Amino acid sequence: MYKHILLPLDVDQQPTWERALPMALDLATRHEAKLTVMTVVPSFGSSIVSGYFPDGFEKKAMDRARAELHGLIENRIPADLPHDMLVAHGRIWQEICRAAEKLAADLIVMASHKPAFSDILLQPNASQVLHHAPISVLIVR
Repeated sequence: MYKHILLPLDVDQQPTWERALPMALDLATRHEAKLTVMTVVPSFGSSIVSGYFPDGFEKKAMDRARAELHGLIENRIPADLPHDMLVAHGRIWQEICRAAEKLAADLIVMASHKPAFSDILLQPNASQVLHHAPISVLIVR
């Protein structure tokens, strides 16, 4: 049923990826699907804010995220499962939706925390992806 599964992870939030990764691996294995594991380095939001960071900060952040993502999945994904990784930069939920469309993924598996009252105004990334993704989204809590 699924041919390509997208798994966005926050490499700094172990409680989220330790639940979502096994679910995505199980689905990819059962459906013989390709798995793309991604992380997103958030953008600064405005050029004024970016002026406070040293030159080359974004490149270093991207390189660090790539290394951490590689280290996270290196021994957790079976070698015989087709997979790759992707590091994006920008607004998290938008980059996830953009990647899903570009990769022609047919399922997004992602973790979410238990919603709090403050989330009503902030709209967490999982909620935004759920509402804006062009494909099915499985939220793992």
